[in-house]
Amino acid sequence: MICYAKLALPIGIKEIQKETQQLLQENDWMPHFNTYDYEGNWEVLPLRSPGGKADNPFADLMAQQAFEDTRLLEALPEIRSLLNSLNCKKQSARLLNLKAGSFIKRHRDVELSYEKGEARLHFPILTNQKADFYIDDELIRMQQGECWYINANLPHSANNAGDTDRIHLVVDCIVNDWLKEIFERSEKKVKKVEKDVNQQRLVIETLKLQNTPTSLELAQKLENELNNE
Repeated sequence: MICYAKLALPIGIKEIQKETQQLLQENDWMPHFNTYDYEGNWEVLPLRSPGGKADNPFADLMAQQAFEDTRLLEALPEIRSLLNSLNCKKQSARLLNLKAGSFIKRHRDVELSYEKGEARLHFPILTNQKADFYIDDELIRMQQGECWYINANLPHSANNAGDTDRIHLVVDCIVNDWLKEIFERSEKKVKKVEKDVNQQRLVIETLKLQNTPTSLELAQKLENELNNE
């Protein structure tokens, strides 16, 4: 299992930073929908969303819609060029702004991992030396202009103890041969883990309690996998 990886992808960070700075003057930013998982201010700007809706902050398909570019992306040629350079299918793409003095609690995004066919990539656009990111309780130093994969299925958290905004472009990609090749030559941490059946049953029950179409569908998928094994 890949815990995290630093991917060697070319990024025109200076131009993207200029675009992002301009966006900070706009009013399209909205609070992250999962208020339970953070303290302070964590804002979202959807660039690809279900149905291409600019007011939809969700990174999951809540209905049978496809992910599409939002109107906001049309005015961001540098970011759009970066997304186009990713030679794989893109799902959600968002700018996430963790404001100064805010933190994201330790949590998991169930089933979101390279091994499950979906890779969440982080592109730090604006950050500071007091903005920390932890994956599986290990501190990862993400610098501006880099690209990092995180196994979101593992516990992770973030803290911005600095005085400036910490903005990441976060893109969910479908794993294909191109992305596999990128991962093959990346710096990464890998570990072998034994499946915890009790933990998996707990995840299934938690998804059932959420009682949404997406969570129930995922719970059924996990239950079928567990029964087959």
